[in-house]
Amino acid sequence: MASVRSGCHINVRYLSFMLFILSQFFTVTQAQRVRSGKSSIQINNLRIEEEITPDTTPPLLKIISPEITEKGTFQSSLSEVNIFGKITDNESGINKVFINSEEINLTKDGLFVQQVQLKKGENKVSIIAIDNEDNYSETGLVINYMAASQLITTQLEIKGRYYALLVGVDEYGDANLMDLDNPVRDAENLYNVLVSDYCFDKENAVLLKNAKRAEITDALDIMAEKITSDDNFLIFYAGHGWWDKDANVGYWLPSDARISRKADWIGNSTLCDYLKVIDSKHTLLIADACFAGSIFKTRSVSMEAPKAIQKLYDLPSRKAMTSGTLTEVPDRSSFVKYLIERLAANEDKCISSEQLFSSFRIAVINNSDVIPQYGEIRNVGDQGGDFIFIKRD
Repeated sequence: MASVRSGCHINVRYLSFMLFILSQFFTVTQAQRVRSGKSSIQINNLRIEEEITPDTTPPLLKIISPEITEKGTFQSSLSEVNIFGKITDNESGINKVFINSEEINLTKDGLFVQQVQLKKGENKVSIIAIDNEDNYSETGLVINYMAASQLITTQLEIKGRYYALLVGVDEYGDANLMDLDNPVRDAENLYNVLVSDYCFDKENAVLLKNAKRAEITDALDIMAEKITSDDNFLIFYAGHGWWDKDANVGYWLPSDARISRKADWIGNSTLCDYLKVIDSKHTLLIADACFAGSIFKTRSVSMEAPKAIQKLYDLPSRKAMTSGTLTEVPDRSSFVKYLIERLAANEDKCISSEQLFSSFRIAVINNSDVIPQYGEIRNVGDQGGDFIFIKRD
């Protein structure tokens, strides 16, 4: 019996010890917690409760296309662009996405694409992503929309100046030459559009009204001294002209011209001599008078693509456009009318003389009896480039 009591006593002491250890392990205060990741376990009288830590991480937003610079900008030559990107949120998931305040949809992989219409100049685009806990990310970019020719022009290295000599002759001293009404006005109108809308400074643009032969040649001599190989030179003449089809020679008639003395006239051979001496990078001759035949090198007219502007500017050129091949041209000129209208209405930053001519040639043919001509001037140094009209900013 003694041995039994002794065994019972030992078992009771062991049991008491184990109960003490367990009580120490499970006796915790309400403030004591065991944390695990973003959740916690709270033990109150052996009852376990889980507490979730709120999501405070915003969504991850990435623009895949277009490729933007470090400054968050992108150049576009198109009036619309597709914004392509991806949004991820591994915590609570995406709730809504907005591009410029317009809600858009995501694919199941978090991708989005949205077409944005652009206006000329800078366009700000804002992208906002909101998750289900109202955390949000916002990013933006600036898209600079310019027409293709404008983008090309911004890359042109234009070192030289633009010079112009414009001659309009209304009044003639020889009674056998009828006075005209519109050439001086046409020269003035062209002068105004060139100096106001294009890169012709007033000090480099000379307007001669009812000029005599010596005044015209003196002006050409002055231009020859001033103009460098980086510069651009435009010559315009409106007045009486004459085309000698037998000799294959065209003439301009200044205000002191006498119908019986060709020595008082200015022949295309004289002008070609000046074009050889005037060492410009580009020269464009515009004549609202008979001036055809041997001055032109045969060439078809084709509209130049904007991407060719840089190459056209780099290569020297000697181009001419004239109102026609008739012995006389009408006093009220459709040629000059449409030429000036197209220059004034042009919205491109740059336009080649060939593009300009192509834009109004059909209008002249449909509204007059003349067929305007365009091409390279023969044997004066044309290398395949073109005269580029560049608008002021």
